[in-house]
Amino acid sequence: MEANNLVKTASDQVFVDIRQAIVEGHIAQGSKISEAELAKYHGVSRATLREALNRLESCHLVERKANIGCRVVALTPDKLLEVYQVRTALEGLACRLAAENMTKSEIEEVKKLLNQHLSTQKVKQGESYYQEEGDLDFHYRIIKGSKNSHLIHLLCNELYQLIRMFRVQMGMNGPRVSKAFDEHLAIINAIDAKDGELAELLMKRHIGASGASIKTRFNLEVIAQ
Repeated sequence: MEANNLVKTASDQVFVDIRQAIVEGHIAQGSKISEAELAKYHGVSRATLREALNRLESCHLVERKANIGCRVVALTPDKLLEVYQVRTALEGLACRLAAENMTKSEIEEVKKLLNQHLSTQKVKQGESYYQEEGDLDFHYRIIKGSKNSHLIHLLCNELYQLIRMFRVQMGMNGPRVSKAFDEHLAIINAIDAKDGELAELLMKRHIGASGASIKTRFNLEVIAQ
């Protein structure tokens, strides 16, 4: 995934910068993208910017529509449902494969990561549970642990940033925080026990619960507006 590689070109840098701005909400959902303004802001040519936008489109963070142009995607309940349906199935499979393919040292590294999450974040208080991307993300580690290149591409390249957009902007707090952490721990323990069936079931339940929590918050925010 690009987040863990050295940026080598102007297009790479613009892609990473705009991707982060979209995921974190600094570029508003549904906003129209002005190629001229963005190219000027980032100090690159329109051709370089278009290359970056094409990559953002492949990540499902921007979309092009006839007679409208390029826009940032808007998070909606329908889109959330579709993404989490796919995510549930694919990450469940990733867990099953991880139970077969992850080494003991890789599993121990994930357990260390969870301990870091518990010690450095406000998980115990149920205030927040924010994961950085890439190797600092529990889900990313499990997906990579599946050792299935096609599955890794689908989840870590095509869907990963869109999923992060939901997670970052909708957030997680309250009782769901500590529950989510405990579910992470149960999943890695199942993988450690080489119980792929249980690991898959636990991941599917975990993602389903997280998706439902985000959808509830989403609906409450819409009502509040």
